[in-house]
Amino acid sequence: MNPRVAVPLLSLVFAACASTGGAAPRVFDPLPLTSAPAPETAPDGWQNLDLNLDGVPGTSTERAIADLLSDRSPARTVVVAVIDGGVDTAHVDLRDALWRNPGETPGNARDDDGNGYVDDIYGWNFIGGPDGENVDFDTFELTRLHAHCLRGTGSGLYDCAELQRTFDETRADLDAQSQQISEIESVLGVIIPALTQATGGGELSDDAVEAIETTDPRLQQMRDIYLQISAAGITEETLNDIKEDVEGRRRYGLDPDFDPRDIVGDDFGNGTQRTYGNGDVTGPNADHGSHVAGIIAGARNGRGNDGIAAPHARIMAVRAVPNGDERDKDVANAIRYAVDQGAQIINMSFGKDFSPSKPLVDEAVRYGDERGVLFIHAAGNDGHDLEIEDNFPTSEYDGGGGRAEHWITVGASNWKVDSLATPFSNYGRTKVDLFAPGIEILSAAPGDEWESQQGTSMAAPVVSGVAALLMAYFPELTAADVKEILLASSVKYVDRVVPRPGDPSLAGASASMVPFGELSSTGGVVNTYEAVRLALLRQR
Repeated sequence: MNPRVAVPLLSLVFAACASTGGAAPRVFDPLPLTSAPAPETAPDGWQNLDLNLDGVPGTSTERAIADLLSDRSPARTVVVAVIDGGVDTAHVDLRDALWRNPGETPGNARDDDGNGYVDDIYGWNFIGGPDGENVDFDTFELTRLHAHCLRGTGSGLYDCAELQRTFDETRADLDAQSQQISEIESVLGVIIPALTQATGGGELSDDAVEAIETTDPRLQQMRDIYLQISAAGITEETLNDIKEDVEGRRRYGLDPDFDPRDIVGDDFGNGTQRTYGNGDVTGPNADHGSHVAGIIAGARNGRGNDGIAAPHARIMAVRAVPNGDERDKDVANAIRYAVDQGAQIINMSFGKDFSPSKPLVDEAVRYGDERGVLFIHAAGNDGHDLEIEDNFPTSEYDGGGGRAEHWITVGASNWKVDSLATPFSNYGRTKVDLFAPGIEILSAAPGDEWESQQGTSMAAPVVSGVAALLMAYFPELTAADVKEILLASSVKYVDRVVPRPGDPSLAGASASMVPFGELSSTGGVVNTYEAVRLALLRQR
């Protein structure tokens, strides 16, 4: 799913409102788990910072570049396919980081390289039509399966009664979220004018609100609520984005009669059909994909949103994820396209609860895995245990057919060490491999803008960026090598006790505390410094 808002931030709002021998050479020193004083707010670009130097458990990328790579040069450029909702190819921080098809001549309406895709300059769009029209919203996979039940055409392996129950629960949950948004809007409508007056007018800021001195208990409460909501990353603008997202899900995602597939014009039932779509890799809404691409390879500009692998990675944009649930056929074809065009890494910041054509996706994953492509997949943003719940696609092949070797599933970590697992991240002792920074991540947004987003959608490209950096500087490493290094070198917080991800505030319960090591197979957070250090040790 590619929502306009990367993660259901309402959970953060409600959570906030509910709580008023001889020394080795320095180049090979292990990263200590002591830390500098923690900042009060997440620094811009914290995903690249260092716990020991900066007080936040980032990837230590800046430290790695300065201390370990300053006297080395990258040996190759690494192609990272971003299968997503679209990438703004004109963005000032992305335009020089784009993969360009060397065999294609722009704008001549011909398939110059004979790969079956006309004018695939920067990649390909599998949810667009030959006339240039594009799918924006689509339904949930749940809704598509439910629609088959309503029409009596069958839902494959899924039970129609269970689908009806889940459909009704999903609708009720979205209705409740819509009501909660209205309530928060009403609260902000009261407290913002009052706080504006109390601060002497002008635009509100955290510092100005915090400085309010008053004995009025009502104004004190308004001040505390405002600061709690602000600390959760919520502004009037982000609340409007959440509202748009929720209303889009209600209007399109859960409408059994809505079907935009005619726009694409393919034979949808033909799983072997591959050459459909168009070359518009930006599409109608490139917010999510641009943000993902910027985390991996956005230009280094000193604004705190430097791409981890910049300038040594190139982004291949493959559009297959609408505002709604992606379709298995499109995902399979997107994977095959990326593999055939030479991607070394495929970033997949999407997921869904149902996969009716999973064997089709499995075949494509196996195709890439056998060719040594590294898959990086976001764990999902539901606060679920993936030992129990599903988030497709998965590394496990259907029917007990084994699993992809070159696959990493990524949970989202926080910049606060004491709550290292974000409240929304999915987790799993054997299903999630490691965590990576995934909250308040600053990156590119369409129209030469930058914004903070959160979600495992942001954590996955952090790992893709670190992987691309390793491949650029150490070209002898295979995908299997890179995966092994990333997992082994992740900074371990196995025994650190953290709140279990989920949404306890909405459930009316306190968060249970668990060791961070129970949330993934490594109990670690990806770390560029340690990964480079381990790669250097392998060269000795």
